[in-house]
Amino acid sequence: MSTFKELGLSQQILATLSANGFEKPTPIQMQAIPLVLKGHDLIGLAQTGTGKTAAFGLPMIEKLLADGRRADPRNICALVLAPTRELVNQIATNLKLFVKKSPLKVGVVVGGVSINKQTEQLARGVDILVATPGRLLDLVARKAVTLTQARYLVLDEADQMLDLGFIHDLRKISKLVPKNRQTLLFSATMPKQIAELAGEYLTDPVKVEVTPPGKAADKVEQYVHFVPGKDLKTTILKKSLADNPDGLSLVFSRTKHGAEKLMKHLDHVGFKAASIHGNKSQGQRERALKGFRDGEIRVLVATDVAARGIDIPGVTHVYNYDLPEVPDAYVHRIGRTARNGRDGIAIAFCSPDEIRLLRDIEKLMGIQIAVASGDAPADQARPAKGRGGRGNGQHRGNGGGQHRGNGGGQRRDGDRPPKRSAQETPRTGGFAGDDLLHDDRPQKHERRDHRAAGTGHHDGRSEGNRNHENRKHHGRPGAKQDGRRHGDGQPGNRRERGQGQRRADNGGRQG
Repeated sequence: MSTFKELGLSQQILATLSANGFEKPTPIQMQAIPLVLKGHDLIGLAQTGTGKTAAFGLPMIEKLLADGRRADPRNICALVLAPTRELVNQIATNLKLFVKKSPLKVGVVVGGVSINKQTEQLARGVDILVATPGRLLDLVARKAVTLTQARYLVLDEADQMLDLGFIHDLRKISKLVPKNRQTLLFSATMPKQIAELAGEYLTDPVKVEVTPPGKAADKVEQYVHFVPGKDLKTTILKKSLADNPDGLSLVFSRTKHGAEKLMKHLDHVGFKAASIHGNKSQGQRERALKGFRDGEIRVLVATDVAARGIDIPGVTHVYNYDLPEVPDAYVHRIGRTARNGRDGIAIAFCSPDEIRLLRDIEKLMGIQIAVASGDAPADQARPAKGRGGRGNGQHRGNGGGQHRGNGGGQRRDGDRPPKRSAQETPRTGGFAGDDLLHDDRPQKHERRDHRAAGTGHHDGRSEGNRNHENRKHHGRPGAKQDGRRHGDGQPGNRRERGQGQRRADNGGRQG
């Protein structure tokens, strides 16, 4: 089936799609739409940006229009749950486009904005409600909405909702929705918890999959810089950003605090930067995303949760300033570039205590990421014959270490780092910005049994012992600092822990 008409959609829906430039269905749409129209429960495995909203939205709207029944005030016909405010708004924007010139109304419920305005919206009546779980339960508790008439339940980015600790909220919501419903679950990955969730909520579901787990876009070129600490991460990042002034760069930080400090530093030294994370208000996040889409902001620093669902086709570079602790998150991150047939570059920074995270990523993807600079730790160095570079482990040029065009190690317009194998990189003084790492000021360690001042990060223990201790701290990069700026004022690494803090990133119960 190569057209929307062949999928069984009505002339009214087809006219709307044609008027808005939708010509050919994506693979997930071709598989999912006919099944949803037939009434099947569905498990859809696909990455963000593959057209999932239309895959569940179009057949759901088709069935609601054919049914003709409208929801009573303070009730709904269909419920779509998503983990973040940004994703909820993106889904709602698409659904509103699909219901144009129809009587159906789409409502939005997220944290970070006035709950009273949302109560008023629900009182007027909403057919399709798109919501974050936390704010939805707040409104249910206020009796602003009931879910007893919901005939369709959609769980989008289900794996991310579980990562954020929403499992209990989802269980509560599922009890409020009639058992006689059609349930659609979409997820980028299928871990054991998702399989259990599907068994709990879905009835004889049909499974469709369009992207194998761990597969990145074929047009993403991937590189890694091995660095001894955070200062050099920032130095290389700034040089790469300066070499690509026309690029649109998305930089991932592991924590909200780290994202904000890095953004402020980049802004201070002259880059047009903004950040999105859970400590930002909804208005701040929307303004940052709009500025990034419009090109007024060239560098967006984000956490995984806030960036989930971002669909900005013009992103040229993705930087993994901190490697993610879950390998699948790396695939999601670099999937923000090379969209709609474009090329893209993904650059990762790996400090010694992140090497385990890098190896997990490479194992998942079945590749070895090309080395741009630095040495892998000696005890975990790569085999002599490396490969990598592209998402599928292939290079464009001829020969293992070459880029596109002429000259194996040369940059094209300064946008790609020169690749080195782990054995080519000199071990002495090979980094620009090494002076940032040799700070003679004494620094304190937070561990009470190591109060004595040392030089830099050296505390008398062997490198292996320090790496072992870092691994006990969940793979967070570098030794713990006392929160002061060090080096040339680069951000330190303040760790943020606890499920409650991570859940704050979605904005579900804010406002």
